[in-house]
Amino acid sequence: MQLPSLASLAVPAVLILVSFLGYSSQYLFLYIEPQPLTRDELLKFNILLAALFICYARACTTDPGRLPAEADKGDSEEVNVDRRPRWCRKCNAAKWPRAHHCKTCGRCIPKMDHHCPWTVNCVSHTTYPHFIRFVFYAVAAMGYLLKLLYVRDAVIWRNRNLPMYLGPSVPQLVHLLLLNVANSLTFFALIILLVGSLWNLAVNQTTIETWEIERHEALLRRARHFGGYLDGPEGTRIKIVKQEFPYDIGIWKNIAQGMGSSNPLSWFWPLSRTPSVASGISFETNGFEDPSVSWPPPDPDRITRKFAGPEASPVFTVDESESNQARIEAFRQRQQKDLQRWQKGDGEATVRKRKTFHKRFDDDDNDTDEPAGDESGEEGWKNSEGERLKDFGVDEEVEFYDEEDLPLAKLIEKRRAAASR
Repeated sequence: MQLPSLASLAVPAVLILVSFLGYSSQYLFLYIEPQPLTRDELLKFNILLAALFICYARACTTDPGRLPAEADKGDSEEVNVDRRPRWCRKCNAAKWPRAHHCKTCGRCIPKMDHHCPWTVNCVSHTTYPHFIRFVFYAVAAMGYLLKLLYVRDAVIWRNRNLPMYLGPSVPQLVHLLLLNVANSLTFFALIILLVGSLWNLAVNQTTIETWEIERHEALLRRARHFGGYLDGPEGTRIKIVKQEFPYDIGIWKNIAQGMGSSNPLSWFWPLSRTPSVASGISFETNGFEDPSVSWPPPDPDRITRKFAGPEASPVFTVDESESNQARIEAFRQRQQKDLQRWQKGDGEATVRKRKTFHKRFDDDDNDTDEPAGDESGEEGWKNSEGERLKDFGVDEEVEFYDEEDLPLAKLIEKRRAAASR
């Protein structure tokens, strides 16, 4: 007999915990002082519980989204022609801004925040408002329960010197103790989650992007010791410069974008509509950086191709005087050259599959397969909270090597051939 996985137990565990805190407490309050809940208290508490359950159900069952077919159709080579191409070799499609490949969902998720183990679903562009409302109502309901418990705890403490038969029975005291412990611990954990989520909402950052920002700052500090450059693949030196996060467009716009509406009432309404996937494909930027600069910032551990010149950047340079058509044509020519080198097999020094992190960053001269340690490259790098990208549900293999196997032109050609069958 196969035991159920931990993931399959997450949703029932949450429902049992909320039901225990929300409904067994109301039953207990009927039998302990000072009195049962008043009609007003019952109404407020149960409205909060109903909102909590609705938002949780929507956070669990709403599709986190997938990039629509029309978003990566035949002219995908024109996508982000001014920027370093992003391609997911598992989805065999263009990876749009702020999208990441979720290992659990098995696809690229628009504006992926993280894969939540408690909702067994991705927190994404479409599910983020439901997730925020769920956490908010959970904190509100448990905060209200904390107040109700405090009143009963205070009465029991005041009467602690009275004979035991005048107070609650032992089972009732045990029940009350369990409610206090479970509610306090859950409330404390959720309020930390809520504060962090509201901060990210206000600055328009996902938890993955917060990780990327911290990674970028770490690279900047490292690069200062090497004249502003870090080593990339095949001896290429990559210039690391300060890059501003592009999606922070002001608190009001950030919240409206994240919650899917500019109406504050809808931010709290449990039945508010789900944002469309189409609205999560492109995002307004603050204009602090040149439009040709992509996010996340250049990272030597993500560069998979050798670029011309010792000071080359992984971002394609663009002549601003050129027309859009000229840029597209230049981009296609670069793709064709990549494809020709791949077909001839003589472009190994320019386009080749890089070794994985544990083989790549040890001793390249000796070509050893021994791991280099957890802190030499991006895959092993952790933020100040000790988190790696995989801790957010991201498929690290795709995230780090999404352009390795074939040049972009070949990938597009393969997808078109598959679609025509």
